[in-house]
Amino acid sequence: MPRKLVLPAAALIAAALIAQETGDLTIRTRVEEVTAPTTVLDKDGVYVTGLKPMEFRLYDNDKPQEIKVDEIQAPVSLVVAIQADYKVEKVLPKIRKIGSLLQTMVAGDNGEVAILAFDHRLQKLQDFTNDPNKINEALQKLKPGSSQSVLTDAVNEAARMLEKRPKERRRVVLLIAESLDKGSEGRARETLTRLEFANVIVYALNMSRLYTELTAKSPPPRPDPIPPEARHVPAGMPSTPSTAAQLTGARGSYGVQFGPLLVEIFRGVKAVFVPNPIEVYTQYTGGKEEPFVSQADLERATQNIGRELHNQYLITYIPNNKQEGGLHSIRVEVSRSGLEVRTRRGYWMATVQ
Repeated sequence: MPRKLVLPAAALIAAALIAQETGDLTIRTRVEEVTAPTTVLDKDGVYVTGLKPMEFRLYDNDKPQEIKVDEIQAPVSLVVAIQADYKVEKVLPKIRKIGSLLQTMVAGDNGEVAILAFDHRLQKLQDFTNDPNKINEALQKLKPGSSQSVLTDAVNEAARMLEKRPKERRRVVLLIAESLDKGSEGRARETLTRLEFANVIVYALNMSRLYTELTAKSPPPRPDPIPPEARHVPAGMPSTPSTAAQLTGARGSYGVQFGPLLVEIFRGVKAVFVPNPIEVYTQYTGGKEEPFVSQADLERATQNIGRELHNQYLITYIPNNKQEGGLHSIRVEVSRSGLEVRTRRGYWMATVQ
């Protein structure tokens, strides 16, 4: 006899997978509130506060929604997840100096901060605290580690830590990392689901990959398991070690085609490659990235994220089109002209009949 379950939206993905494998589950969806943290800027890039709820319009898959709008005053619970592999050894001294900014600018009044470091391991250097001395002491423990960087596992662990905090607190992850995942055991789908279910916003201080490449100590070279003559190369190019290196070693800046990539992630496509995981996590949750190279860049970027975090509107709604499965895009407009409005790009609604 098929079982009938009523599940919140974020739990539907795992249940859908079970249903596909066993064929004995019927799921009826019940959608909790969708949260859309929203930033409004004027033409000079100054945050616009004091807007009335009636001045906002939100569209879910182009369908207008009944919304609730609050200027955010809730205290912040912040997990700072820091890449600490061998490549970032020259960057870590800069990060060790920003403890006071994390407490005052990002967490703010009544805020609390936890510090998580990651290479191939996840190391909780400090649980949630509002003591600036403990935050600074935790940052001094940062040490360069292995060649792996389990970014997705770190985001998932940060979300797990935050989902245990009181619901009335704002839950924020601040990633200080390259946008590169090397070795995570978990998948982006499970991490995105956890972020959605716990209403977590992800911001990122994005290390310049060029800078870390130029300043990193070179690890011992590893032999190529595939001989050059066995690699496919374009017509007319010789099958030599240098050609193979050019074809397989190139790195660069990737842009994310958000919609198609998110669909692939949530459908569990086995071969899905996420070229810029930080961009996916920030855009999906309503946060943003700030790049840095120098100490001044890092401090300025940290302050920018703190200012945005404390000058946002929180829009919540229960979708009136929850029967539409798949990717839901979100668009927010305000009635005043000449303003820039930024919010999360969308969310995933999984349904199984």
